[in-house]
Amino acid sequence: MAKTDNFLKVKDHSVSGEEFVLVRHPELDLLETTPKPSLERLPEYYKSEDYISHTDAKRNVFEKAYHVVRNISLQRKLKLINSVSKESKSLLDIGCGTGDFLKVAQDANWNVCGIEPNEEARGIANRKTKDNVFDVSKLPTLKDQSFDVITLWHVLEHLPDLKKEIEQLKRLLRPNGTLIIAVPNFKSYDANYYKSHWAAYDVPRHLWHFSKTAISKLFLEQDMVVKNILPMPFDAFYVSLLSEKYKNGKMNFFKAFWVGFQSNLKAKGSGEYSSLIYVLKNK
Repeated sequence: MAKTDNFLKVKDHSVSGEEFVLVRHPELDLLETTPKPSLERLPEYYKSEDYISHTDAKRNVFEKAYHVVRNISLQRKLKLINSVSKESKSLLDIGCGTGDFLKVAQDANWNVCGIEPNEEARGIANRKTKDNVFDVSKLPTLKDQSFDVITLWHVLEHLPDLKKEIEQLKRLLRPNGTLIIAVPNFKSYDANYYKSHWAAYDVPRHLWHFSKTAISKLFLEQDMVVKNILPMPFDAFYVSLLSEKYKNGKMNFFKAFWVGFQSNLKAKGSGEYSSLIYVLKNK
């Protein structure tokens, strides 16, 4: 990834107020957050009560709505993993947060394992999943080719060393297994509409910003191919609501709904939804 172009300057709206530059790698159509925080400093950028995936908080209308949508999404995720692995059922969820997806899968007779770096979220997840969630230090110790399905729901964009992490995913996945990755899509209408205020850039927690081309090329290097791409239509509304707050200082529900609606409508033709789920298999 040698050649780069400056793409956009973006502010960290939720924690530090610092500014970062997104640079584009043309050969991959991939954006990278620069400068990257050091591994020692990176956890500081997650220290916010508003980082909703690390808590089960329902303090306001926004958080309550988030949990309603999440419950619908959990059932859709379960349906997806059931469809790709009907007999053997071993699941690894990397960046599992408070463990809701793992619990749903476990209740549906999946053998589950989770990885979560945040100590508080990990504690909540372990209470839900009978202590099947571990710190990231556990990941290298897991046996080769030991999982039928590996999922990363809005996690890949957080990982500092993409090449190393993709190699590790390849190592852990069984030859006929399925890798499922959900990431924001900077090619979406809402990303183009909000530009530097687009909440899904979420710098510097999001270190990478993906297009369809980027996902395809990055995983092809490990002989993994994209078999299907699925939309996450709820994300357009959630991201637009946060983007309105960053752009105008308040959550304008009506404006956010309209932008989210337009984004999904335009994506029906282009396939460029606010977030996308990639279903990958070994080549």
